[in-house]
Amino acid sequence: MKTVSHQKTRSKAIHLPKRFQSIGAVLLFFVLWEVIVRIANINEAFIATPSSAIAHLIFEQPDANYHWQKNILVTLYEFVLGFLCTAVFGTLIGILISWSKVVQKAIMPLFIMFNSIPMVAVAPILLIWMGYGLRTNVLIAFLVSFFPMVVNTVAGLASVEDDLLDLVRYLNGSKWQIFWKIRLPTALPFIFSGLKICTTLSVMGVIVGELIASDSGLGYVIVNAQLMMDTPPLFASLIMMSLLGWGMFLVVSAVERLVMPWAFKDEVL
Repeated sequence: MKTVSHQKTRSKAIHLPKRFQSIGAVLLFFVLWEVIVRIANINEAFIATPSSAIAHLIFEQPDANYHWQKNILVTLYEFVLGFLCTAVFGTLIGILISWSKVVQKAIMPLFIMFNSIPMVAVAPILLIWMGYGLRTNVLIAFLVSFFPMVVNTVAGLASVEDDLLDLVRYLNGSKWQIFWKIRLPTALPFIFSGLKICTTLSVMGVIVGELIASDSGLGYVIVNAQLMMDTPPLFASLIMMSLLGWGMFLVVSAVERLVMPWAFKDEVL
């Protein structure tokens, strides 16, 4: 018994650092970035060091005040709202499309055509129709990310084996029972994969709207920093965007573990 207990403790000790591998990789990236810029003696006007960018985030600078707290919260709010809209409506649209093959064949080509248009080209039209601000930025984030969500949902719902469906139909299972008991559980890995993709696409969509026309947010900071040739705030904004996307990715991964515990039962943390 003592030997088994000792082995379990040792196993946990060995695998414990794996929980921090993602954080360690990010920290290593910033350290290498800092070291390379300093060793190469690169002018800060071209590439700012992470320490300089983070200093602009934390400490008030004498040359310019970018109101970081306000702008980060604006982008965060738009990002979360856009992501939630994508998660809800993208999944529902995918379910509706997969419910009928006739509807799927009719609508999917339209989605593909629309998704082929660069959002940078569509954004000015949306700004003319809706003006700039929260609604436009959330809509752009939704339009950028909803197509992968729909495609993943449809693919997941269609991934059920035909033999299993024939068996359930033979047992007089209704269409709703097939969806709730068979199709949806099978589609969950695909749905969460789509959500993980949308964590980054939603950030991109929000920033596109803020870059084109906005009076707040990280995109607004980038535009103003570019006009002033102030490089550290540019990199600080990029770092914050990356952290927002990564944070939402971790949230989605945590929810995935709660909803699908069977998929991670053999995984060592």
